[in-house]
Amino acid sequence: MPEAAAELRALADECTAVMQRPASASAGIAATALDRKTDALVRMAALIAQGGSPACYEATIATALAAGATPDEVVDTLVAVAATVGLARVVSATPLVACALGYDVDVAFEAPRRSDPD
Repeated sequence: MPEAAAELRALADECTAVMQRPASASAGIAATALDRKTDALVRMAALIAQGGSPACYEATIATALAAGATPDEVVDTLVAVAATVGLARVVSATPLVACALGYDVDVAFEAPRRSDPD
């Protein structure tokens, strides 16, 4: 692997490793009372606010799902932060969240909507 590609991979791997640890462990601060699922969903909300990378979304959402979150709870978190972070951030995050959940947004847009006339 070329040096630049190896460095990029290492950065993405580091993001994945950090996002899978509880927030308190990553920040070097005392543990919080949040359970792992809530912690991961709160971190996802922060990623939406900051414009996180695809690797961070994938790691954070995988952690949330492994901790018992449902895909609906992940999407509800996306919707819940809309009024605070703004619609532009939510629209930007939507395909990243969808991808992390295993949905192909491009295919979804190719299919006709139920309300579209035949």
